[in-house]
Amino acid sequence: MALLAVINCAVNVPFSFMAVVGNSLLLAAFITTPGIRSPSYAFLCSLAVSDLLVGLVVQPIHILYLLNFLTLLYPAIVWFSTVFLVTVSMSTMTTISLDRFLALYCHMRYPSLMTEKRASYIAIALWVASFVSACLYASSKNLMFLFPVYALYLVITTFSYTGIYRILRRHQLQIQLEHQALGNLNNENTCRLISSRKSAINTFIFYIFMLLCYSPTLVLMLVRIHRPDLREPLAWDFARSILFMNSSINPILFCWRLRELRKAVYKVLDRCVKFVTGQ
Repeated sequence: MALLAVINCAVNVPFSFMAVVGNSLLLAAFITTPGIRSPSYAFLCSLAVSDLLVGLVVQPIHILYLLNFLTLLYPAIVWFSTVFLVTVSMSTMTTISLDRFLALYCHMRYPSLMTEKRASYIAIALWVASFVSACLYASSKNLMFLFPVYALYLVITTFSYTGIYRILRRHQLQIQLEHQALGNLNNENTCRLISSRKSAINTFIFYIFMLLCYSPTLVLMLVRIHRPDLREPLAWDFARSILFMNSSINPILFCWRLRELRKAVYKVLDRCVKFVTGQ
């Protein structure tokens, strides 16, 4: 048992560090590079803040608990912060999927429908709603309250990506027809469609990795609902560790899939290196 706890800690320590460094670089890139700001990036910034808090607050406390520290404080602090930040992440990913669906479905009217200010207000509303959800859970201690909420997020996200897939198929045919008629793809409408298609594919990749990291916890929640007497603390410890890994993976995915953001992060890194070396 002690050996498994040490292994769990050994896994969490580097991932906690990666979450703090990676998401700090992302936020620095968002702040110092106004040219990359957009409604979509406002949601990604909100997700980066949530991931940063996971690596900075939740994972260190989780590690202390695994080492038999803060045993009394752990249920109160970690469960509340975990529910809060997980709800922020899931609701933000759901909103991102709806945003990409809207960008494809109303691609010509999208810039007027979703502005950066509106996206910021939506992101703030998600944080407030997530905080209220965490408070309600803390007062009830009932997983029956949380599971339907998370299941609803997954259903909405699945619905959004199903709609995105159908639209992409239709747009692909449209692009091929325009290419045959015009002999090139340089018209503004087609370029906008291609950009929206790439963005939708990127967010779908983010969603798949989030689903992989969250699945063990969601499965255990479902098991706990049906078998309240079945505790399995070791399984919950490792499930939470896998869930926390998503906060470390997201910055890597963002830099891999989003070229403009990757360039902005490189610039931030270059400034940090010059500052440290005194150049």
